[in-house]
Amino acid sequence: MPDLILHHYPMSPYSELLRLALGIKGATWRSVIIPNIAPKPDLTPLTGGYRKTPVFQVGADIYCDTAIAIEAIETFQPEPSLFPAPLGRLAALVALQSGGTTFSQAVGSAMAPFIDRIDDEFFEDRKRLFGFDRERVRRGAPHLTAQFLGWLARIDDALSDGRAFLGGDAPGYADCAAGMNVWFQGNFGLKGSRTAPFPHVGAWIARVEAIGHGSPSDMTGQEALDVALGAEPMVAERVDEDSGFTAGQPVTVRTEDPGADVVEGKLARLTSRDVAILRDDPRVGTVAVHFPRIGQIVTPA
Repeated sequence: MPDLILHHYPMSPYSELLRLALGIKGATWRSVIIPNIAPKPDLTPLTGGYRKTPVFQVGADIYCDTAIAIEAIETFQPEPSLFPAPLGRLAALVALQSGGTTFSQAVGSAMAPFIDRIDDEFFEDRKRLFGFDRERVRRGAPHLTAQFLGWLARIDDALSDGRAFLGGDAPGYADCAAGMNVWFQGNFGLKGSRTAPFPHVGAWIARVEAIGHGSPSDMTGQEALDVALGAEPMVAERVDEDSGFTAGQPVTVRTEDPGADVVEGKLARLTSRDVAILRDDPRVGTVAVHFPRIGQIVTPA
């Protein structure tokens, strides 16, 4: 099996989601640490400009966004499943919610007490990409905290029937996605105080964090580029007939974030579940860049 490569940085919550998923799998994987803000010179040749973290790589196939990276991890190492019964594929909907409004509430409420200690460069980068800035967090802190605590209360209710994990007896994608929000609070020393009123949440997140991250080993950015250069994309071409696009058509893909950069390439896949484009770069040759369909804007180039 080719190396599973994760481009990430330690305090990234979405990276923690994938690290936990790799832990559930007991996977052996390679760890490439990237900057937490742009530019990312050893990542851009792979992604074509996608700036969010993390990015998952298998050979010359590059997976942008955790939703599509989870599918790649499940494909390349099927057992144990990230979608265990009885929740099954409903885990993806739990993850979609956990990564939406609740994620913003988790991040904002965690950062708010420390807002003046976070450097300006970080906020300038996030403001360009998301419209997320220091004063907005400061003003919204009470509401963000109240909403995040409300979400924790709902998680506590879900766990009150004695289940070990959100989907039942076995951990899965839902636990990784919801868990990252609680984990991020811990980066700011708030996890204990936030979970204290919710004993089921406290016990659950302890079980989630005990899963660990599998067996990572360090890899440099250049080594990851060399892996891509020596491989061929494994993307299976498919463009849905009713999509309005054709295979091989030049397109751009960008996330719905207001400051997102566009990624250009030739369309290889466009379905209701995923998007993939082929693009060339002298440092990596031809790569397939994969995205989930939800959250992406695809337009003719």
